[in-house]
Amino acid sequence: MLEILEKYQAFIFDMDGTLLDTMPGHLKAWQQTAAHFGFPFSQEWLHSLGGMPSYKIAAEINRKHSMSLEPMEVSRYKMGAFAELQEVGKPIACTVDLLHQFYQRKKLAVGTGSQRDSALRLLKQAQLIELLDVIVTATDVDNHKPNPDTFLKAADDMKVQAGACIVFEDTQLGLQAAHAAKMDCMMVEEGQLVFYPYFNEKEPR
Repeated sequence: MLEILEKYQAFIFDMDGTLLDTMPGHLKAWQQTAAHFGFPFSQEWLHSLGGMPSYKIAAEINRKHSMSLEPMEVSRYKMGAFAELQEVGKPIACTVDLLHQFYQRKKLAVGTGSQRDSALRLLKQAQLIELLDVIVTATDVDNHKPNPDTFLKAADDMKVQAGACIVFEDTQLGLQAAHAAKMDCMMVEEGQLVFYPYFNEKEPR
């Protein structure tokens, strides 16, 4: 795998579920939010939306359950519940090890669906923030995953061509966003990295 990675100029890491095991914390916060606002809690469905900002998930909840909740109010409550959790996410070894291994050898970025304040807090707690050249959050783009904007902005901010970047992700939304950006992707699957190259017959690499 290291041979594959050597050819890229830059690595872009998703945060939740990729660098940090925060998904149990997010799901716990969503469970509290569901109880507060009175919508059904589905752990599997909410997990599938990993990488999407909370207010957009709230809009999906409205659609799924024919409700008319105010998305920003739901998002604020959920983010507040998440912020109060004591244990919010341990480092995921297979990606964090790479972050340390390639520090100062490659350009390194985070491209996350979390809001900026939350992302910075978590990355500081995990002592990862000083390893990163660029951090792109949901606050920094209008079109979120599965749109490519998060990863394209990270590449642009690092001054690296999109095709010279590889993305590390853990959700299908993230994989779709990586390929929409015409970037190869490594997926975290059961603690291991699995390679999903971008492929377009009209644009051979």
